[in-house]
Amino acid sequence: MSLTTEQVKARNQELIKEVLEVYPEKTAKRRAKHLNVFEEGKTDCNVKSNIKSIPGVMTIRGCAYAGSKGVVWGPIKDMIHISHGPVGCGQYSWAARRNYYIGTTGVDTFVTMQFTSDFQEKDIVFGGDKKLEKIMDEIQDLFPLNKGITVQSECPIGLIGDDIEAVSKKKSKEFGGKTIVPVRCEGFRGVSQSLGHHIANDTVRDWVFDKSDDKHPEFEGTPYDVAIIGDYNIGGDAWASRILLEEMGLRVIAQWSGDGSIAELENTPKAKLNVLHCYRSMNYISRHMEEKYGIPWVEYNFFGPSKIEASLREIAGHFDDKIKEGAERVIAKYKPLMQAVIDKYKPRLEGKTVMLFVGGLRPRHVIGAYEDLGMQVVGTGYEFGHNDDYQRTTHYVKDGTLIYDDVTGYEFEKFVEKIQPDLVGSGIKEKYVFQKMGVPFRQMHSWDYSGPYHGYDGFAIFARDMDMAINNPIWGLTKTPWKM
Repeated sequence: MSLTTEQVKARNQELIKEVLEVYPEKTAKRRAKHLNVFEEGKTDCNVKSNIKSIPGVMTIRGCAYAGSKGVVWGPIKDMIHISHGPVGCGQYSWAARRNYYIGTTGVDTFVTMQFTSDFQEKDIVFGGDKKLEKIMDEIQDLFPLNKGITVQSECPIGLIGDDIEAVSKKKSKEFGGKTIVPVRCEGFRGVSQSLGHHIANDTVRDWVFDKSDDKHPEFEGTPYDVAIIGDYNIGGDAWASRILLEEMGLRVIAQWSGDGSIAELENTPKAKLNVLHCYRSMNYISRHMEEKYGIPWVEYNFFGPSKIEASLREIAGHFDDKIKEGAERVIAKYKPLMQAVIDKYKPRLEGKTVMLFVGGLRPRHVIGAYEDLGMQVVGTGYEFGHNDDYQRTTHYVKDGTLIYDDVTGYEFEKFVEKIQPDLVGSGIKEKYVFQKMGVPFRQMHSWDYSGPYHGYDGFAIFARDMDMAINNPIWGLTKTPWKM
């Protein structure tokens, strides 16, 4: 028997009270501000966000270093990104998020390679500036086709005061003006990886844009030049998006950062429009380009045919009738293909419920794709969202949806146990917990080794994967804790 909206609201409010009861009074008071039930018509989800996590509650956030190295700078393929500090953080960053790229690894592309200064005790005592210089010299000898270097600083660098800016300037001159970017993304900065995105954006502004005015004089612009901002090409996402933009008549002159290059970064200020996918990680640089270069930017959502159609039309609205007609042509071309996907999978997925807890834009952007398949998102939240993320979420969620910011491991498990969704979409840290609870799960940070999920091509894969997860016969052979 399905519950009415009012019954769902009452249940979710009661559930929030229940999870808060296990905490000490002070902790419960603080965590209460991060949990809420969405009410239709409100312009905000009414939860606190971007606040320091409470020690001991098992947050799954990352740090500023992760935001810069793992997200913004790391996928730039023809630059070498040095993890400057102890090897532990470097080892973490070795496992890239399947940011696909074209090139020959170790020759002209380096995304899946790892470069670290491997700090030891003596480096903490005496400083690592000379070691950093030596590393850059070795990089020039071993990988002469690299187009630039970034220094991704780990926690000790900020604590001992190494002057990575001075080293970068010195070596840039020695290497004939090569772009070398010092990034002050020490992990202790900020409350999550979100500040790392902002710091990385600022270094693009200061060390790339402000120093690239005279570069690439051979570049010839067109009225239809666009840059894809905030797409990391996980499983080929940016390629799936680029296909559609180019089919409608636009020219993609840059991708940030998946399959991206330093030359593309340098040419981005020549675009006529920046199309922004991951608002959280790249809105800062998009706003800067609008202010300094007069380049408008528009958010887009390429998850599921409904949102793709709306986004293609919104992007086309910034151009002339040629592009508007191109958008309609693309929509018409793929509509029967998408209908075939929906006809195949919707009967198997309609009415199924989903709970999400992811980073970036996914807690809201993927909702439309689930709804295209007849599914309902009953709970969602961000690992490192800000207030403006939750404001944007109100355009996607339904009345009574459970909202949770920086949800703790205990809270999330309790919510899933009580609501019993048909599917949970979250990260690798949660995957095996919920699978052992007998709950179908999809890893929604890097598509569980599948993808792409963006674009029309991606929707067919997305639908297949959701069906494969939910309707897998294995779940009939396992018992959830609440049924044992």
